[in-house]
Amino acid sequence: MSDHATELIWMTAAELAEKIRQRELSAVEVLTAHLERIDAVNPALNAIVTYLPELAMESARQADERQARGERLGPLHGLPIAHKDLFQTKGIRTTWGSPVFREHVPAIDDLIIARLQAAGCVTLGKTNVPEFGAGSHTFNPVFGATRNPYDPGKTCGGSSGGAAVALAAGMIPIADGSDMGGSLRNPASFCNVVGFRPSPGRVPNYPALNAWSTLGVSGPMGRTVQDVALMLQAIAGYDPRSPIAIHEPGSIFAKRLDRDFAGTMLAWSPDLGELAVDPSVIDTISGQLRIFSDLGCIVEAAAPDFRDAYDIFQTLRAWSFELAHADNFARFGEEHFKDTIRWNVEQGRGLSAARISRIDVKRTELFQRVREFLDTYEYLLLPTTQVPPFPIEWEFPTKINGELMRTYIDWMMSCAYITVTGLPAISVPCGFTKSGLPVGLQIVGRPHADFAVLQLAYAFQEATLFYRQRPTLGDPSGGIC
Repeated sequence: MSDHATELIWMTAAELAEKIRQRELSAVEVLTAHLERIDAVNPALNAIVTYLPELAMESARQADERQARGERLGPLHGLPIAHKDLFQTKGIRTTWGSPVFREHVPAIDDLIIARLQAAGCVTLGKTNVPEFGAGSHTFNPVFGATRNPYDPGKTCGGSSGGAAVALAAGMIPIADGSDMGGSLRNPASFCNVVGFRPSPGRVPNYPALNAWSTLGVSGPMGRTVQDVALMLQAIAGYDPRSPIAIHEPGSIFAKRLDRDFAGTMLAWSPDLGELAVDPSVIDTISGQLRIFSDLGCIVEAAAPDFRDAYDIFQTLRAWSFELAHADNFARFGEEHFKDTIRWNVEQGRGLSAARISRIDVKRTELFQRVREFLDTYEYLLLPTTQVPPFPIEWEFPTKINGELMRTYIDWMMSCAYITVTGLPAISVPCGFTKSGLPVGLQIVGRPHADFAVLQLAYAFQEATLFYRQRPTLGDPSGGIC
């Protein structure tokens, strides 16, 4: 790649958007650099699985023409993006990583896609996912596995794994994703990027089979916190078709992220009191906690009582899987779906109304315990993932520190426990293990305090600058900038 193209692919999305708006760059120029990068590195990494360079170039030309005519520009005008293959994209193949939907082309856009397009994004394709997003390891029978750019022999996490890899490798400047048990946060941790799980309803889901559910959310990913905030300006905001949509506009994320953190109380927990966590993860994060003290924060070792969180998550997840896949099982046959999906659906089929109602009571009690804990501490800090990126040949880790993982999602509980609280949470780059694998720090905020979470993550990011440590991928554009 030319020096100019290399410079463009590593600019933040915020920088690119401003330069396009000021006519220092064109949408075509920015897209051309990213397409060149995709052609160079995607064959080895397999992050973008439906690739549409011609469509993207025509969209970029139209974006430049609109700007030349003086039309109103959205906050993401001219920025290339590839959409997660769990989101419906009108006229563009959406497979959900499933063989039975290998050639499926939707007739509608999901709301988040429509908002991104209205904000001026240039769509260039779709990013890889696990089959139906099940599990935090991105592989499926349609497209195969996506590799970690920091070590191609390792997984990138998931389910927004293709998105995280495309970001980390400089193929796109922003990405969309979704998160039930950590699908925005886990791959961000594994790939040294930022993944933000917003409060349920912050980014409304439509259409949705169960519009009242708060377990799964849509959200942004980026290489920096400011890029995530920029994307939220476009995708956050009320929509009457979502009964849980929050009545605040996306424009609230246009405010400055700077804040004085003097005296701010933070709780740090390496394991939430009960989780098995690989020592390399804890050591990497522990080595950076002094940054918060340097920012003026008061950091104490503490954790809320997460009693019942495991049963809550597993029960509600099983319920949602039965709801989501029962019709597909009847239509195509269960044998066409991977074992872990069939297991999760079977767990859902065995649930009684009494079991679900009592789990909801336990979830309410858990929320109140964590809320009261956060009356004292404004933030909770903990590892995003319980393990560093693991070998790509594994389906999932079966043991951590000798402790057996009973199911394919047990190793994801550091994110899943936070999911069931409904609190906003972000994974921000926190350094690398001694073997050079990325580690993410998870920052959890108070109810609906999404912007405050971004502020602390931004302060930590600017004090550490880990996002600047790029994967080398065997070319001179990698390394520390």
